[in-house]
Amino acid sequence: MGFARTCSVALVGVEGVVVEVQADLEPGVAAFTLVGLPDKTLVESRDRVRAAVVNSGAEWPQKKLTVGLSPASVPKSGSGFDLAVAAAVLGAAERLDPAVIADLLLIGELGLDGRVRPVRGILPAVLAAAEAGYRQVVVPQQCAAEAALVPEVSVLGVRSLRQLIAVLTDGEVPDEGPPDAFGRPDPMTAGLVVPWAGLGAGLASGGYGAGAPPDLADVAGQRGARRALEVAAAGGHHLFLTGPPGAGKTMLAERLPGIMPPLTRQDSLEVTAVHSVAGILPPGEPLVTVAPYCAPHHSATMQSLVGGGNGMPRPGAVSLAHRGVLFLDEAPEFSGRVLDALRQPLESGQVVIARAAGVMRLPARFLMVLAANPCPCGRHTLLGAGCECSPSMVRRYQGRLSGPLLDRVDLRVEVEPVSRSDLVGRGDGGDRGETSEVVARRVAGARARAAERLAQTPWRINAEVPGHELRTRWLPAPGALAQAERDLERGLLTARGLDRVLRVAWTVSDLAAKDRPDAQDVAVALELRTGIVRGVALPQGRAS
Repeated sequence: MGFARTCSVALVGVEGVVVEVQADLEPGVAAFTLVGLPDKTLVESRDRVRAAVVNSGAEWPQKKLTVGLSPASVPKSGSGFDLAVAAAVLGAAERLDPAVIADLLLIGELGLDGRVRPVRGILPAVLAAAEAGYRQVVVPQQCAAEAALVPEVSVLGVRSLRQLIAVLTDGEVPDEGPPDAFGRPDPMTAGLVVPWAGLGAGLASGGYGAGAPPDLADVAGQRGARRALEVAAAGGHHLFLTGPPGAGKTMLAERLPGIMPPLTRQDSLEVTAVHSVAGILPPGEPLVTVAPYCAPHHSATMQSLVGGGNGMPRPGAVSLAHRGVLFLDEAPEFSGRVLDALRQPLESGQVVIARAAGVMRLPARFLMVLAANPCPCGRHTLLGAGCECSPSMVRRYQGRLSGPLLDRVDLRVEVEPVSRSDLVGRGDGGDRGETSEVVARRVAGARARAAERLAQTPWRINAEVPGHELRTRWLPAPGALAQAERDLERGLLTARGLDRVLRVAWTVSDLAAKDRPDAQDVAVALELRTGIVRGVALPQGRAS
């Protein structure tokens, strides 16, 4: 009779639960039983582990084998338990010292030849292990850099089960050669989210070289839309761009991550954890340090947008865009149910998905950008351009975006067609507009002023501050809200809309380096919110 135990991690969303893997050998007919609420993928590990152990030169015990995963009440899925199961079996068979593996936490999938393959969710799994007090972790070598992001944890990266056995028995470690190209991005999610460092490669068809992020100076004209983009980046405000095809709506959205500040260390770990669970971390980049950009197609299902799937749900586009930009191009073409599902994460900054297998919470604090044409053909606002859409068609098209969803959008900007002077004059040395680097410096300054003001609060940017706090704790200049209050009385603004106007006014004030918003800042915020000209020109960016 033999018994051994080691540990692994079960992932529930982006949170890890440490699981004890126990192996028990008893005399009897040779059999392998796996208990502890495993899913189908995990049940199949019996065959993978047996073949991997035999092909690694170890003898498979010909006894009654029972492997238990505890706690049994936690659903367990995936192939990441293979390495821990193999170590526990070898420990029970006295091929490994049970005392040595008892303090180890092992994560990895085994191939039939004994090679260790990478799995998703290494970072959140190792974070859970560290919180539980484990200080020695064994992971696939391809994931060692990701696991090493967790401080005070000793990480051992192995290429095969043979190497692990050699290390634990003080034997000669075999050279398995370079790692294979395992762990490629899931074809179902690859290309859905693009970290900024690789956005140029993802947009090669648009003329950008690999690794070269698109610059805001490439956008011809659109001074008002560019300024709205700057306000959105500085305060984290959601943005709605409407205009005819070819006006530059997509170009503007693609350049928004380039003017947002780099992610903080905590934000980087949050984003990396979500991307790791989704299996889309770029090769050789274990830590995401720049704002992600996610642009799902308008045919996306609700599960792909907010998360879901069979068994334990997986992160959707709103979580893959956490701390970055979620761009919904051709927004009216999305399903109404899909768009309305965004209301809750827009307010709370997280997604709560309940399934029979459990409840999962995923972070979803993103900056949303909607883009739409004015009508199905896109020429409704172009006088004399031949729009054939009837008024009822235009109303139906524009009505696909529900009022409650648009009420959560702070900035609504009409993108005008590019004029000849803006487009052609650029080739003759004309004004190209400010670069992303120049605008990013102003955005960083505005964020710094907001962070200093909100230092002792749970909020970091203006878009997160509740309206009650803005009306009672951080007051605008006397009389600054008079025009907004009149719009509220006339029904042009809702109570939520008034709060959002005040948030945008604070962002405009921070960009202008003012102590608090005045009537002009509120007028700019009202114009950005309602699209009604207030007689105050949008302040243009200044050189910095």
